[in-house]
Amino acid sequence: MKIVSLFVFALLLMSCKNEKKITDTKSTDNVATNASLIYPEEGHFKSLRQVTFGGDNAEAYWSFDDQQLVFQSNNKAWNVSCDQMFLMNADASFKTQMPPMISTGKGRTTCAYFLPDNKHIIYASTHLVDDNCPEVPLRKNGKYIWPVYDSFDIFVADLEGNIVKQLTNEKGYDAEPTVSPKGDKIVFTSTRSGDLELYTMNIDGSDVQQITDELGYDGGAFFSPDGTKIIFRSSRPKTPEAIKAYKDLLAEGMVEPTEMELYICNADGSELRQLTDLGNANWSPFFHPSGKKILFSSNFEAERGFPFNLYLIDIDGKNLERVTHGETFDAFPVFSNDGKKLAFSSNRNNGGGRDTNLFIAEWQD
Repeated sequence: MKIVSLFVFALLLMSCKNEKKITDTKSTDNVATNASLIYPEEGHFKSLRQVTFGGDNAEAYWSFDDQQLVFQSNNKAWNVSCDQMFLMNADASFKTQMPPMISTGKGRTTCAYFLPDNKHIIYASTHLVDDNCPEVPLRKNGKYIWPVYDSFDIFVADLEGNIVKQLTNEKGYDAEPTVSPKGDKIVFTSTRSGDLELYTMNIDGSDVQQITDELGYDGGAFFSPDGTKIIFRSSRPKTPEAIKAYKDLLAEGMVEPTEMELYICNADGSELRQLTDLGNANWSPFFHPSGKKILFSSNFEAERGFPFNLYLIDIDGKNLERVTHGETFDAFPVFSNDGKKLAFSSNRNNGGGRDTNLFIAEWQD
């Protein structure tokens, strides 16, 4: 589960369907562009464009042809009460216009991802259990938590918002699906074993295989560009006290996301190893187009829980490099398939408020 509003809320405390036509609002609707959005130290950004202008917007994933993106938003101006899925062309921005919603508008949705045909997406939704948005607990015993809804299942939908297939139908949480660049496999997180583990399945939902099997929350997984490896975040408790706290929270459908490290393995789960050992929350990893580096978000340098910035690290754990230099929140980095652009979420240019918006950068190594 990747709920950006919970993270942003924590940072601040610690310091109906639409017409299916996509409306492209170009640079005339984009008040701040390019250099004015880039901090001086951010040398990997050749240019930077703001895409959304209100609400919490996150997890923007590219179509296989890089022509469109699907993302989740709870922007109240778009007539939603909690996260729903929206579609955009790669050159669009939405300051005054509204993108088409391509989820049902019911329940809560998360983690949409394009399928190889560029005509369908997968995403997780709670709508089968309740049309209404489920409650979102923010704190438990004074600690920040994420809900893990048992009502999440994974669906396939077309770009008109019609659900055409249900891929999971197990008891418990099934969510966080992403698709291999090879177009053959989906990786997702499930509680079907009693713990939050990673699984893979074919694009049609067949041949489900469990690939992690150690106590803790394994999630937010992505394939390498060649489809041979998987990078993911994990909170793996070690002490008796931490194990009890994790199990007690999970029994109530919650996890604590404040201590997470990155792990990497082969696509079948073999050769698993821990990639980072930085402390605090290291999460939202994504492979660099070369397949030799990981771009991720972390607050390991923060003394009070924030800021979150983007970092690069080699897949052998060496050469850690800070990429963004904000003072609040940068996360959910996703490279386009051609490696030329990077979509991510940020609190920059939000007037000091809580809005988390989407940005697209021209990337340079």
